[in-house]
Amino acid sequence: MRRWSGKRTHVSVFGTDYPTPDGTGVRDYIHVADLASAHLRALDYLRGGGRPTTLNVGYGHGYSVREVLAMVQSVGGKKLDIREEPRRAGDPAYLVARAERIRAELGWAPRYDDLQAIVASALAWERKLQQDPWTPDEQRGARHALRIKGCGRRARRSGFTWRRKTATLSHLFSC
Repeated sequence: MRRWSGKRTHVSVFGTDYPTPDGTGVRDYIHVADLASAHLRALDYLRGGGRPTTLNVGYGHGYSVREVLAMVQSVGGKKLDIREEPRRAGDPAYLVARAERIRAELGWAPRYDDLQAIVASALAWERKLQQDPWTPDEQRGARHALRIKGCGRRARRSGFTWRRKTATLSHLFSC
């Protein structure tokens, strides 16, 4: 998205020789609204007395880096300068969440399980930021508000973490 919005000169694709259909890494990209709804479900679960647990969040299938870049070019209407780079150490060929437990235990269901919808939403956000960029003070204020929203100054770690394979996405806070 940064290249599409002009913040970068090119997009780097790290690795084109993976054992995947097009040679690039496959990831379980998730729409930010679906990620937020999963967090809200988790908060409801914890506030209702649920025990701390670890659940994966995702759609259970992935898209390759080339598929995502092709969709950005299609939806955004701009050709990207894409450069192929060597693999990064430790990057797996596939990284897709097994999200059956979050669906079963929390009743979470995604609403935007569609690459075109995910890309269109991300590009709309970038356009909005280009038209009305946040000042540094607004950015700091938003980060602060997210840290304490709903919990005042007594926020504490709940012990509930979200993971997509090995990447911890967020620690949730409860009151």
